[in-house]
Amino acid sequence: MSENCLFCRIIKKEIPADVVYEDDEFIVFKDINPAAPIHLLLVPKHHVVSLQDIIPSDSEWLGRMMSLVPKIALENGCAPGPSGGFRLVANSGAHGGQEVGHLHFHIMGGPRPWSGRAAPNA
Repeated sequence: MSENCLFCRIIKKEIPADVVYEDDEFIVFKDINPAAPIHLLLVPKHHVVSLQDIIPSDSEWLGRMMSLVPKIALENGCAPGPSGGFRLVANSGAHGGQEVGHLHFHIMGGPRPWSGRAAPNA
């Protein structure tokens, strides 16, 4: 955990969030500035700055994180099948549009049109 990290503070319950899923490793909450009708943030509970910091030994927890994506999407209203679906985005570093220095995935879905933001910043 990082003392000044917004997401670490949410994980520690110091800052409120609209949590839709939580287990020992991950937390999922609604984005406060959604770019789609369904816009969730999937965050690991241990502090990793971005995908640029992933090393081979991270493959197990990162695999578990990836396997949560379809489950979380479906449970929160993203329709299944070819006429439904969802978008998964991970901004990495300043040039990649990352604004919060804690690895997270944006899970976005719902009927179009969306807000026009092609790739969310956060």
